[in-house]
Amino acid sequence: MPHTSPVDQDYDLWVLLNQVQSLMMNARDIELMKYGTTAMQAAVSFITNSIGEETTPAKISRWLLRKPATISGLLDRMEKAGLVERAKDLPRKNLVRIRLTEKGKQAYKQSLKRESLHKTMSCLSEKEHQQLASILVKLRNRATKVLGYREEMPFPETSRDSSSF
Repeated sequence: MPHTSPVDQDYDLWVLLNQVQSLMMNARDIELMKYGTTAMQAAVSFITNSIGEETTPAKISRWLLRKPATISGLLDRMEKAGLVERAKDLPRKNLVRIRLTEKGKQAYKQSLKRESLHKTMSCLSEKEHQQLASILVKLRNRATKVLGYREEMPFPETSRDSSSF
């Protein structure tokens, strides 16, 4: 990496984080393609399975830190693919619940293999793994403070083990 001024070191790290995220997401998409799903769809399936019958588009949006319109489009594509179904909440007519279909449950089970993630992360020692997790949680917590988020991040569990901001 070419030498940059100290002011640009933060930007360089940000670019590097984005490159790693994009490459790992691409590897995950390729891995999941054989099961007829994508990394983002697998994430929605994971959340829907974790939350259960209380899953709403708003909760998915919060878990994935995505705008509601983005999640709505993703859910539209998943519904067309037969992975999820929307159901009106009977007591609250304006509320929609998200459920995995049988096909969605199968895709979710297949997505639990996560081989591309494990292969990529295997270059880290246990100590490096813990250090990276700690650093990423610290950065995430600071970013939530910068953005003024008031909610605690629902996932992953490591957020509860780290010091706040």
